[in-house]
Amino acid sequence: MLTPTPALDYQQVFRALPENFLLIAPNEEATILDNTDSHVAVSLKSREEAVGKPFFEAYPASSESGAAQIRESHAHVRRYLEPHTMPLIRYDLARPAEQGGGLEEFYWQATHYPVLGTDGQLRYILQRTQNVTEQRRTALAAAETQRKLADEQERTQFMLSSLPVFVWTATAAGQRDYFNPRWLEYTGKALADEQGEQWLADLHPDDRERVRTQWAQAVVAGTPYQVEYRLRRHDGQYRWILSRAHPRRDADGQISLWVGGATDIHDQKLLVQEILEANEQQAVLSEQAYQSYQLAESQRITYQGLFMQAPAPICILRGAEHRFEFVNAACQALYFGRQLLGRSLAEALPEIAAQGFGQLLDQVYTSGETYTASEQPVELPAGPDAAARPAYFTFTYQRFSEQGQAAGILVFAFDVTEQVRAHKLLE
Repeated sequence: MLTPTPALDYQQVFRALPENFLLIAPNEEATILDNTDSHVAVSLKSREEAVGKPFFEAYPASSESGAAQIRESHAHVRRYLEPHTMPLIRYDLARPAEQGGGLEEFYWQATHYPVLGTDGQLRYILQRTQNVTEQRRTALAAAETQRKLADEQERTQFMLSSLPVFVWTATAAGQRDYFNPRWLEYTGKALADEQGEQWLADLHPDDRERVRTQWAQAVVAGTPYQVEYRLRRHDGQYRWILSRAHPRRDADGQISLWVGGATDIHDQKLLVQEILEANEQQAVLSEQAYQSYQLAESQRITYQGLFMQAPAPICILRGAEHRFEFVNAACQALYFGRQLLGRSLAEALPEIAAQGFGQLLDQVYTSGETYTASEQPVELPAGPDAAARPAYFTFTYQRFSEQGQAAGILVFAFDVTEQVRAHKLLE
């Protein structure tokens, strides 16, 4: 014989549902009829305190606008007999005394469902409430993170657009993919016309293959890149550019992109060339001058005045002791009024000699081979009211002879400290 199936206790089943359900009468007061154990837990109010009471007596609204939204949702279900989801509402709950008391901020998503009888009439309204506080906090945090990211991206873009230098990036394979507005304004080209290897078309024909080769070698080796070349400006003039780039590597040490920058060094380039040419011409004149005392004296007076006013440091060191025979104003200004004329390098500037420049002068004086340095760091000595300071110079040491014998060294320098600092700042 079959065992009779026991009658189901639907109220017990309803109360055990694992979600926050509230059973409401369809009257205007929205009387509370029952709720699930889960709803009792999240509402922090016992069932006895809620069941049998009008909705807003059991659960007072936190604001009039919130109460109006709930009433409108109830009215929608009664009128159209269809579910209605309310806008997100804030409803704070009181913490138990053992948890410190006070109100805790909560956000809820509520949907009201109609429960119809067999005659199609509305019997109950079932409210399903979901605690979406954490989702809201997560969404707000994500929105704040996105805002900060957008602000940072806007700031970075502003910096790239405003820097008085050319900025570009390239893929790990060496294909240029970005040029800042400074570059595009300079060349008069659109970004799409410079990407990949199209930027090479703006280089002087005599520099193009050399630059292409050096860039390819840097990409393959993954080493820093530096090159000088002539870049065509939008008006057709070619100007000298100094371009540098460094690879950016990921956590595995693989190159992810290249970041590069370039500066217009056309005026400095021409100035250095002019100075070097003048230096070479002066060396020839010096050789001829020492063959004739009278001619040498005349030229000495002429060139002494010229070199004394030159904006680049110039001096003449005579003999193996490198004794200062001539020092122009720009050279003297570097050493805070120290007495140079008539004194050897070791006597007048022991700090400079200790940096290896004394040995370098000895080498040039002995071998007769001209020495040229580019962007050489020099620690200039301290003065009466100033500390020692770093500087950078491009200079030439050139020996001159008298009657076939070594007589001294002509020193010609060019202060490139500001240019080097600008490079380092860019890097």
